Amino acid sequence: MRERLVLWAYSAGWRLVRSLPERSAYLVFSVLAEFTWMRQGAGVRQLEKNLERVLPGASPMKIKTVSRKGMHSYMRYWCDAFRLPDWSSDRILATCRAEGDGPVREALAAGRGVVMALSHSGNWDHAGAWSTLAMARVTTVAERLRPEELYERFLEFRKELGMEVLPHDGGGEVFGTLVRRLRTGGFVPLLADRDLTASGVPVQIFGDTARMAAGPASLALVADAALFPVSIRYERLKRAGAPARWGTVIHFHPEVVAPSTGQRATKVQAMTQACADALAAGIAAHPEDWHMLQRVFVADYVSDIVPETPGGAGATGGPERPRRAG
Repeated sequence: MRERLVLWAYSAGWRLVRSLPERSAYLVFSVLAEFTWMRQGAGVRQLEKNLERVLPGASPMKIKTVSRKGMHSYMRYWCDAFRLPDWSSDRILATCRAEGDGPVREALAAGRGVVMALSHSGNWDHAGAWSTLAMARVTTVAERLRPEELYERFLEFRKELGMEVLPHDGGGEVFGTLVRRLRTGGFVPLLADRDLTASGVPVQIFGDTARMAAGPASLALVADAALFPVSIRYERLKRAGAPARWGTVIHFHPEVVAPSTGQRATKVQAMTQACADALAAGIAAHPEDWHMLQRVFVADYVSDIVPETPGGAGATGGPERPRRAG
């Protein structure tokens, strides 16, 4: 029954938000953000706990201010997600820009695959749609959701944006497919800043230990692909004639190069830590756009680490949808 209610709520929301005038739609989600933040549910409290690591020494009032902005960013993502399939290519291109993309374009032009490690920041769906239009077609992995109809809806949503979406089936087939795509010059972004499985790579981030997905580094090594950490954030569009109030910025950090010596596990560890360092810098610069409403630091969830499944989330990472603010 609960799954049917969830499906009904998402389906109704999808229809309603796409039918509303733009200003009204974003106003609704702004009100939802304010209500959710004031309610101080589990998701908001966890966000603030995470932000305490990002902003050490910040006053409680500062943490509250950033978490409030964070909930507005989070709800903006959802309003965008519902409306993105109706955006024209011109709008997608006009409301997104890239920083540091020169080396990425050079790798693609040389026929080399590119794998990207993303944090749960900004609007990665908008970034993926822009990348498909402006750089190369995106191949990514979709987290399997329940009920199945909801999963199919999210799968179709990303396909409508021009992406190739592989189902995360918990097996090794997805990893193999991603390797094949990368070996033929593929463009593969994967969310990587949280991995609750035992295969997650321990990293130091914000002075604490977290587990990140091994997938981006593993894929780069196996496929001889270029690995770039990527931070995504929102920005206000103040120029005259801008088609929206907010746009997306994709920041490509410098390439993470594999160590020249060492075992594969050692290389994966070093490369994943390098990704963590870059993503931490992006999060610290724009903490309000980090949509991490779940436990990410080992100290917060050590009893919840689940066993590794072959080829599972630890092998690939993948674009989880944001969890409930709850």
